[in-house]
Amino acid sequence: GILEKTRLCLIKKLLPHLEDRRKYHHEFVSSTSFHGVHKIIQTRSKTRKVLWLLVLAGCLAVVIWQICSRFIYYFSWPTTTTVVVQYVENIQFPAVTFCNLNRFQAHAVSNLKIIFLIWNIVSAILKKFVTEDKYYQALNDFLAGNQNFSIKEFTRKNGFYLNSSTLLECDFFGKPCYPQDFEHVFTEYGNCFTFNHNDLSARRVSLSGRGLHLVFDVQQDQFTDEPALGYTDAGITFVIHSPQELPRFDGLGLLTPVGMHAQVAIRQLKSIIQEYPWGECKPDKKLQYNKIYSTNGCLLECKARYIQDWCGCLPFILPGNGTECDLLKFYKCVYPAVYDIEIKGLCTVGTHNSTCPAPCEETDYPTTVTYSSFGGEKAIKYFSEKLKKSPEYIRQNLVRIEIKYHDLSYKITQQQKALTISELLADVGGQLGLFCGASMITIIELLEYIFTNFCWMCIFLLLKAPEMPQWNNPSQNQPRHKEKKRGIQEC
Repeated sequence: GILEKTRLCLIKKLLPHLEDRRKYHHEFVSSTSFHGVHKIIQTRSKTRKVLWLLVLAGCLAVVIWQICSRFIYYFSWPTTTTVVVQYVENIQFPAVTFCNLNRFQAHAVSNLKIIFLIWNIVSAILKKFVTEDKYYQALNDFLAGNQNFSIKEFTRKNGFYLNSSTLLECDFFGKPCYPQDFEHVFTEYGNCFTFNHNDLSARRVSLSGRGLHLVFDVQQDQFTDEPALGYTDAGITFVIHSPQELPRFDGLGLLTPVGMHAQVAIRQLKSIIQEYPWGECKPDKKLQYNKIYSTNGCLLECKARYIQDWCGCLPFILPGNGTECDLLKFYKCVYPAVYDIEIKGLCTVGTHNSTCPAPCEETDYPTTVTYSSFGGEKAIKYFSEKLKKSPEYIRQNLVRIEIKYHDLSYKITQQQKALTISELLADVGGQLGLFCGASMITIIELLEYIFTNFCWMCIFLLLKAPEMPQWNNPSQNQPRHKEKKRGIQEC
């Protein structure tokens, strides 16, 4: 009953007569804004009909080819890179972290040579270091008798320090600075000190040609290191980085040997990378213990998580609030865990699907360093009288460093989408308009025409479909079945 009523309704209201359908098709072809179609219908000459048909087919082929090529190009996620140099009146001064190449006080390690090797094992978390077999027995003996020994406190108390005797001069744009303006930080070089660290308000520079001027006394007779482990130099190493980022010396540190004057000219370079799939960055990637995202900070936090899970403690040179690892944990668990992280690639850097993808925005400070011998004869005499040291001591211990901006400008290297959604739509619309005279209204007309014919086809198929079988009781269905059969025969 329901099916029969539906059919009657479709026949009376929805399915037009054949003549009406032909009239609808003719009206659509004659009035559509799709150029060239009505020319084929209205032209009486067969030759012109064929010509217009070929023209329309050719234009459609070109349009389809052009649109497909634009979509293929868009889904290849192309990018372009622009470089812009901006000149400003003032610019933020970066943070600078300084370390002594001789990490420990000589009197503290004179009878404790194993400290050098222990610190190298600790700092292997930041910088790769391979322990030779000949040191294993000495390490085991030391760990057996010094299980409560804290390498962190030992380094803090007996490493390099910054005070008026090691920082002889400090001047920042004409104003004096002091050791209290530097923040202590642990790196692979032990105790290091950062100027313009994150806790201070951002210092901004308004004049080029001036900057940070420092004179260090490395005190070679007071500080030492182990040449057998590769530490053979004397002087100051430093790295220039963003105030919100942790210092990274591996491959980025600048060295200034004793008796030398280093003049460092810096520029500010901002890099902006597009998010995946155009670039390799992820905007939602955040760090727990750093304000801004960086691959170095992400890598340290990744190592900290794995070591915390495996060893139940956290090395003090990694970010976090876990329980500090003792020497035995460092030797038995942390050092093998770091090796396992490297071998298995558990903390990867670079691409979007790595643990630490590229940052979406990064600030670097490319440097140009020039060197000269520290001081002439009068300068040597001046410092000799001021420090009450011999001229030879001045040449063997003093380091002068000047850091300044090359000019008050910064360079922005920005990765941009080569083709946006709006540009893709403009390209598609331009091709349709150029070859077919079509617009968005034309597309809607075609969709309406296709949808109307699709509905008519569905109604036609529904009317021609076989009747629904009766699923009631056979005894009850038998009279109805006879009546239906008689009606079919009469028809």
